[in-house]
Amino acid sequence: MNLSQQNKTDLLEIAIILATFFLIIVIYVPVAIWEEEAHFQKESRYRMNNLYDIQVFYSSLTGNYNPNSLEAMALINATRDSIVADSLYIGEQEINIGGKVFSIDIGESFEFEFDTTFGFKSFRRDTVNDTTVQIAIFAEDLGRIDTSFIRKKDLPEYESDENFIEIVKEEPMKRVEAIEYYKTYLPDSSNYYCPLTNIPYLMEIGEDGASLKVSSPIKETIKEPRYLLFSFKANSHGIIKDGQKSWD
Repeated sequence: MNLSQQNKTDLLEIAIILATFFLIIVIYVPVAIWEEEAHFQKESRYRMNNLYDIQVFYSSLTGNYNPNSLEAMALINATRDSIVADSLYIGEQEINIGGKVFSIDIGESFEFEFDTTFGFKSFRRDTVNDTTVQIAIFAEDLGRIDTSFIRKKDLPEYESDENFIEIVKEEPMKRVEAIEYYKTYLPDSSNYYCPLTNIPYLMEIGEDGASLKVSSPIKETIKEPRYLLFSFKANSHGIIKDGQKSWD
């Protein structure tokens, strides 16, 4: 059967549409799969970092690592909560976790180090009400009276200077200040498991108790089909040994 010119044109248009669609799939689907692979890798390494840091904080409190990471996590979280409730909760203390008493030694910087390690750095802008003070002071290098603008909270420092003469004027002002802070995050049991396999991370404590290694539970390449033609692949997400990360 002979095709008319119109039919040939229609078939060509369909072929172009199909080819375009296939091209879009070939370009964008692999990118989506790579992003998925990168997401699991990033999340897994984040959890491994947390798991390692949990042990480091536990060691700072007790002097040794704990093969039971969930117990270690419960202790450091409870310690952090106790410090928030009582700022004087430092030094040698005893804390009860699930009926088990732990003797711990809390450093003065524990809360700050905990929040900066596990928290998420954020910024906010605060509007601050302040006062600017114009003062007259004798400038020895100029040999004459000079004026300066300072913040009112710094005034006592200048008033104690023998060259201070007088306050010329005060002016209220508002300024926007960028504040850096950490959003509090308490590690939870999810950090114990690989997000891709839901298998616990492997943790090894050296025989001398001074060495620690956290490893990905993925030993062989994981391969899962995606959209018939493609595959999701994941290899080991690495190890952390004595603070050294295999991916750095």
